[in-house]
Amino acid sequence: MDGDRGLISYMKKKNIYEQLKIDQNILNNKITDLEYKNSILTENIDLDFIEILIREKFLFGKEDETTYIIRNHGNQK
Repeated sequence: MDGDRGLISYMKKKNIYEQLKIDQNILNNKITDLEYKNSILTENIDLDFIEILIREKFLFGKEDETTYIIRNHGNQK
């Protein structure tokens, strides 16, 4: 019942193991999410995603605002 190989120790270790499995799943999900975001920024540049990042990280713009993009197609170099 007691000691390193006892029932109480087994239950504690089992709880630690279950928590580690949950932590591993959370970390795997974060890795998957970061790999997806990295692929968007490196392989196929998604300008909408970059704009979202800029707005979130640098607090650029305000909520419920209308943003207009004006492009000059005449004298581009």
